[in-house]
Amino acid sequence: MRKTRFALASLLATVVMALVATPAAAQASATSELINQLNGKLLYVAIPITVLVEVILLYTVIKFRNNERALPTKENRRLEITWTIATAIILLFVGVASYGVLANENVTHQGNDIAMDDDPVVVTAEAYQWGWNMYYPEEGNFSSGNEIVIPADRPVYFQVTATDVIHGFHVPELGLKQDAMPGSTNTIKTVAYEEGTYQGYCTEYCGVAHSQMYFTVEVVSQEEYQNWLDEQQSANSESSGDSNATATNSTQ
Repeated sequence: MRKTRFALASLLATVVMALVATPAAAQASATSELINQLNGKLLYVAIPITVLVEVILLYTVIKFRNNERALPTKENRRLEITWTIATAIILLFVGVASYGVLANENVTHQGNDIAMDDDPVVVTAEAYQWGWNMYYPEEGNFSSGNEIVIPADRPVYFQVTATDVIHGFHVPELGLKQDAMPGSTNTIKTVAYEEGTYQGYCTEYCGVAHSQMYFTVEVVSQEEYQNWLDEQQSANSESSGDSNATATNSTQ
């Protein structure tokens, strides 16, 4: 019996040490950081409960394995009160921890208001069958096709919409997901931390070419972003000038 207890205690200690000793991985965005932290907190609750249930199950199987018939359990009010209180405490912890994340605007942005005081980047992600058009409404409303470029460590608002059917805007590594609805705009917010290129997808089955609805989100430094922005605005101005010149010549 002592060996069994020692083995169970060692197993539990190993699990706890593994959780504590695991280094925190760098998070790609404020949104993914909040979500992953919540998952970590819930694991601290779920793992001990799982271990406890499995220990009780094994103990019951071993202790009563030779019983020919089941015997009714005896009422134990203390035990019932204890597990009722323990369950209430666990649910309270889960509720408070979850609310703290879900109430954060980097996870659940409420409404379509944008706080311009923080000097944010605003990107309109417009879905259609079967592709994406990304616009920068605060920078001349030029289109960058299915490519999004944003600076690191700066608030970014994504205004997600669609032109035909329901689509889904999803960037897993940045923790971003929002429905793209025809005739309406849903806004989500984040702050990207890690520079790099992140793959985006459509998460709503929208027809035969649904699987081809990819887009990319490239996170760069503020200097690189400004250079890219200047290039896009310059190219957009030249394109507008050429269009105006063509229209003038055609009228003449």
